Amino acid sequence: MPAEAPEVRTTCPYCGVGCGVIAYRTDDGTIAVRGDEQHPANFGRLCSKGSALAETLALEDRLLHPEIDGQRVGWDAALDAVAEGFRRTIAEHGPDAVALYVSGQLLTEDYYVANKLMKGCIGTSNIDTNSRLCMSSSVAGHKRAFGTDTVPGTYEDLEQADLLILVGSNLAWCHPVLYQRILAARQARGGKPKLIVIDPRRTASCDQAEQHLAIAPNTDTVLFNGLLVHLHRQDAVDLDYLDAHTDGYLAALRAAREIAPSIPEVARRCGLDEEAVANFYGDFTRTKKVVTVYSQGVNQSAHGTDKVNAIINCHLATGRIGKPGCGPFSVTGQPNAMGGREVGGLANQLAAHMDFAPADVERVARFWQAPNIARGPGLKAVELFRAVAEGRIKAIWIMGTNPVVSLPEADAVREALMNCPLVVVSDAVRITDTTACADILLPAATWGEKDGTVTNSERRISRQRAFLDLPGEARPDWWALAEVGRRLGFTANLDFAGPAAVFREFAALSGYENAAWGGEGDSRRDFDISALAGVADADYDAIEPFRWPRPAAGDGAERFFATGGYYTPDRRARMIAVGERASVNAPDETFPLVLNTGRVRDHWHTMTRTAKTARLSAHIPEPYAEIHPVDAAVLGIRDEALVRVVSRWGEVIVRAKLAREQRPGSVFVPMHWCTPYASRGRIDAVVNPATDPFSGQPESKHTPVRVMAYKPAWHGFVLSRDPLTLPDDLDYVVRVRGDGLWRYEIASEQPVADWSAWAHELLHEPPGEGWIEFEDRSLGRYRGAAMHDGRLVACAFVSPGHELPPRDWLAGLFERPELAAPERASLLAGRPGKGQPDVGRIVCACFRVGVNTLLSAIRERKLTTPEAIGAALRAGTNCGSCVPEIRKLIADNAS
Repeated sequence: MPAEAPEVRTTCPYCGVGCGVIAYRTDDGTIAVRGDEQHPANFGRLCSKGSALAETLALEDRLLHPEIDGQRVGWDAALDAVAEGFRRTIAEHGPDAVALYVSGQLLTEDYYVANKLMKGCIGTSNIDTNSRLCMSSSVAGHKRAFGTDTVPGTYEDLEQADLLILVGSNLAWCHPVLYQRILAARQARGGKPKLIVIDPRRTASCDQAEQHLAIAPNTDTVLFNGLLVHLHRQDAVDLDYLDAHTDGYLAALRAAREIAPSIPEVARRCGLDEEAVANFYGDFTRTKKVVTVYSQGVNQSAHGTDKVNAIINCHLATGRIGKPGCGPFSVTGQPNAMGGREVGGLANQLAAHMDFAPADVERVARFWQAPNIARGPGLKAVELFRAVAEGRIKAIWIMGTNPVVSLPEADAVREALMNCPLVVVSDAVRITDTTACADILLPAATWGEKDGTVTNSERRISRQRAFLDLPGEARPDWWALAEVGRRLGFTANLDFAGPAAVFREFAALSGYENAAWGGEGDSRRDFDISALAGVADADYDAIEPFRWPRPAAGDGAERFFATGGYYTPDRRARMIAVGERASVNAPDETFPLVLNTGRVRDHWHTMTRTAKTARLSAHIPEPYAEIHPVDAAVLGIRDEALVRVVSRWGEVIVRAKLAREQRPGSVFVPMHWCTPYASRGRIDAVVNPATDPFSGQPESKHTPVRVMAYKPAWHGFVLSRDPLTLPDDLDYVVRVRGDGLWRYEIASEQPVADWSAWAHELLHEPPGEGWIEFEDRSLGRYRGAAMHDGRLVACAFVSPGHELPPRDWLAGLFERPELAAPERASLLAGRPGKGQPDVGRIVCACFRVGVNTLLSAIRERKLTTPEAIGAALRAGTNCGSCVPEIRKLIADNAS
């Protein structure tokens, strides 16, 4: 960080909330972060992940130099090889034989150059993004209803609403800063907005909800079609708004009646009580200011677009859109998913919210001076990798994403890449499941080193500013793309001096031939930031967060559609008839359970950033399968035991977690764990490859599976100050970074003849006076520990079953400079003796407060509210995402 800039205002690289972050240097010279109190997305709040950003900046796992076939080379050699591979492939097989797969982790400027290179220069639309996996159904639903991909609302609407409906969104864990804004509004407004959660699981977001509808998987369209029918019957539709601003109401109503004719039928099909459905419908009907927030539980479906439009239909029918406290609101998963949508990062879009309509193609071709422009949509993500497998795509460049972990049918994706003639990967991390498939590796800049813009879920564009020097030979993605483009002969098209120049061109394109429409001052295209087309470099660097549009002439709109003005030819919204759709991959006798995947509180995507800090691995250190106790009893599965989750496409081995919050008949497994951290935990290897026919978004919430107890010969765990190289014959390995140590959860189907020899070899510790151990051969139990100068160096615990001591107290011993005699005496027991402190499993990641500390405060100090806990221990006072768990601890243990 430059000495003349002691603080740098930038933007968080995690979810689509788009929080402002201030990076600064502390007195000891290290980098620290805090929330930006001036940023209108978060006003200084940060979640656990954002608070730990400074802990993820270490370089030990970074890709710092270009490589070809595993050998270090210079940038010129690597770029020449990429360009030659693409040139040769295009010459022999045509432009559609090459592809680019990019990421919502890219900045808008990176995205723009990638899109221009592929669609404008090379002439193929085979560029798609991992945002296809999280919000493309919302894009398709918006375009069907509004004529363009417009998010009509703002974050203020969440606070101004009187009723807030969360559909398929665990906002408390996945977008915790927004959730805390809502809770703060409820406190200030006497309980408003009322909160209803619609989700098959009882998640942390239900903690403060007045109602939770534990809907059967994939019945969202039934529920919202039933709501449309109910609104009609109650004369609660806004006839004036319908008449003036919409088309298709009667057709949508007829389709809704066919599948959701009455509350009893809705309740039956959704697996809900009639009273619960009636209460939900009544609240929506009576409340004028309603916001429906939806996320991956809606989007990640083979019928995701229909789900989106069923929600939008209810808002259009009542005119509850675009007004303060009203509207459907898609909350995006990635920091720049919206920016990617703006620049055409999806295969079926062009830049600046244009698509492949002939007029748009000709317009962009004129602006880019690109006679070779692609003239039709390319392959969407799942189709794209299927084309790689089939040999139709022979060269692919993957940037900032890990599709061998995150795409459905992930084993097939890995096989496709291993057989592809040319795989280029740009990444900041050296070892991932995807870099293992690469022929050429390019070292990319990452957060803290990148300079550009991102757009959050409410259309707010913010600057991401570099505060660290580029390490090694890492370079920005836009630069690498432009350099390859120049080698392919497109120098004039990609002659950018820096990200400010890219931004100026993009801003100019957004206003190009974007004339006023109808004389009312509205833009013909919704996305317009042409007021910034001439921004100087210094002014670009100083850009404050703003919501688009910002046209060169006229004012931008804070909200869209309150008085119509849709982006269809007649400027009227379209209500979409959402009828019955054929079931996709229904459960059967072989695969009787429904798999639902999603996120956990403190990890992100495939863990390449969050796993670098012990704080974020403390709450949930292992991948798990959450299953209802009734299902577990039938299947003979015990809590904390290992289980296999198997589908027609693959299997994983994870830890069982019995939870009544889970809906019977369903199982939840988080999507984060990759091979470097869990050898058998890539859940997307299990997920089916079905996709939505309109959006191409894969079905990540509904895969038929069976779950079985996994019974290896033995289970164990190892704690070590130094990272270990584990034997190849282990069948289950989870690697967890702790405070000053590494933790390994292990299991194997192969018996071990001599546990003492095994432990000494594993830990690289020869027998001696610093070694203590215990073995019960008859029961197959072993425990050993190595001590150096009174400090614990490593320990290993093994048992035939999964019943092993808790790891947290043992891990805490590694923080001691020297173990006291009582601690040494308790070491092989694996449990603290009387009077020995044990904070227990971490509940609050922000302040590292453990469950035992919380229980002690609840029981002994009689603390009975999360506020009292926060005042005493600080737990729950930062991001608040641990408050639901604290509240449950209080309820279960307060006397």
